[in-house]
Amino acid sequence: MTVLPDDGLSLAAEFPDATREQWQSLVAGVLRKSGRDVSGPAAEEALATTLQDGLSTRPLYTAEDAPGDSGHPGFAPFTRGGRPEGGAVSGWDVRQRHTRPDPARTNEAVLADLENGVTSLWLGVGAGGVPVSGLATALDGVYLDLAPVALDAGDAFGPAARELLRLYEERGVARHQARGTLGADPVAQLARTGRETDGHTREAAELAALCDRAYPGLRAISVDALPYHEAGASDAQELGCSLATGVGWLRDLTAAGLSVEAACGQLEFRYAATADQFLTIAKLRAARRLWARVAEVCGAPAAGAQRQHAVTSPVMMTRRDPWVNMLRTTVAALAAGLGGADAVTVLPFDHALGLSDAFSRRIARNTSTILLEESHLGRVIDPAGGSWYVERLTDELAHAAWAWFQEIERAGGQRAALRDGLIGERLSDTWRERSEKLARRREPITGVSEFPQLSQPPVERERVPETPGGGHGGYAEHGGHGGRGGLPVVRRDEAFETLRARSDAHLAATGARPRVFLAALGPAAAHTARATFAASLFQAGGIEPVHDPVSVDADTAADAFTRSGASVACLCSSDALYAERAASVAAALRSAGALRVFLAGRPGEHRETYLEAGVDEFVVAGGDAVAVLTSALDRMGVA
Repeated sequence: MTVLPDDGLSLAAEFPDATREQWQSLVAGVLRKSGRDVSGPAAEEALATTLQDGLSTRPLYTAEDAPGDSGHPGFAPFTRGGRPEGGAVSGWDVRQRHTRPDPARTNEAVLADLENGVTSLWLGVGAGGVPVSGLATALDGVYLDLAPVALDAGDAFGPAARELLRLYEERGVARHQARGTLGADPVAQLARTGRETDGHTREAAELAALCDRAYPGLRAISVDALPYHEAGASDAQELGCSLATGVGWLRDLTAAGLSVEAACGQLEFRYAATADQFLTIAKLRAARRLWARVAEVCGAPAAGAQRQHAVTSPVMMTRRDPWVNMLRTTVAALAAGLGGADAVTVLPFDHALGLSDAFSRRIARNTSTILLEESHLGRVIDPAGGSWYVERLTDELAHAAWAWFQEIERAGGQRAALRDGLIGERLSDTWRERSEKLARRREPITGVSEFPQLSQPPVERERVPETPGGGHGGYAEHGGHGGRGGLPVVRRDEAFETLRARSDAHLAATGARPRVFLAALGPAAAHTARATFAASLFQAGGIEPVHDPVSVDADTAADAFTRSGASVACLCSSDALYAERAASVAAALRSAGALRVFLAGRPGEHRETYLEAGVDEFVVAGGDAVAVLTSALDRMGVA
């Protein structure tokens, strides 16, 4: 056996440690070449990325950025996980959602899921899915002592819970074997519909007392933060709302006679997992830390291990090029697992289009299977723990969420803040700011605002049945608003979807999409970058780019424009060639009948010359793409 010398693994030990100041000096040198004269901490700050909630991501994290000891998995403050073993024993509960109203078809899907990797069921019941009377059919053949069931029945949670308990009794399931969540959640219904029903809180408390007394594996209450996420909430706002809701339930349940420990044991928290993997990891870790603080203040620190159900974000799901949703949900599921969620639901890629088919459900459940069985994520306890970036982000997010929670409490609690409009107004402001980033493509949406595929045929799915009160039951399946008076339901692709719908209608009416002629000047090396940029921009609005011939000049532009069938044009080239040819080509396009002439790039000192020659607008990276495309469709007469 060969024995390495003592210094055999010294690696870089002979090199002196680099200081943060040295790194900042190197960064300043690079920035200086781009015209930014900064130094020291300002150089580092120049590379920071601003997030929502007043947070920012810095380019470098070291041990000095760590916020302090985050504890151990399974022990307060539970930042690193609610169980000592983390996910190392079995990973997370793979929970599939079903909302099809037909009990027999739901049963087929349920059995297929359970036979192929799903470990628990999330059933929409009542207006949001299977009728309460059809629950027995939907669960026919399901071993209820092995497969936990989580109900989502909206206002019908009482009858749905009683029916499930009846099925346990009828099928001989011992009370200690019944597992899952009865899904009582009147606060989420208030958020979704703007309505409160007398007696629902009392009914939920009675169910909690029953579960605590007779069904140790069942939880009665869902603290669902998805209504806030779907209304445009930031991560801190989602956390703060869930925390305020949970505290409200502690008050209600202890008033009904439960101890603080028992009340904590009756709550399951539901959060959204997005494709921003680090924020999702930090959000779930911060949620556990915050709830542990609540339990500690209430005198039950050992009961502060928050039970978490993470759901891949409906807001991020797109209707165009929905196949890309498979990638988004994979990253979101990975983040949920790394963040320590107890149960993870991967929404099918066609979720935003209607009722999912067997193929999309198979891909959804296999996403978790790949992560658990092939990537082995479930074999590591708190895999993100110790990352200076994640630890710092968790700490900052927790503080931002706590501040919002305190504001809600000062307003009288979650219900009062919903009724009085505080939450709706604040979430609306947050979504307005984010919509601005989406419109300017600073938050790109692959397949929608970036790299759209106009020729791709739409994916058709059976529509989700409308419910009598508006919306789509307890859980929104696609865009629109919740029930009358509730929080809105937003989607990242909203603005671009509106533009594409206009283009689709035009195609159906005329047999052709609206077109833009790309008037490329000079050789390919000069115009390719901006022609590619312009083509992607206009396709995001459903406008078909025509780039034929490859290059034009003042003598050929008019004829090429006429042959293209387009009604608007966009000049594409380098700044140098713009200075030489843009004015004359723009004038030729105008003479040929172009309703609007765009120029891809910033005009610089030649702005007035271009405008006088007939250029109407300059399209640039970071500009308001939605405004540009809306104006173009308006000018082209696309209704």
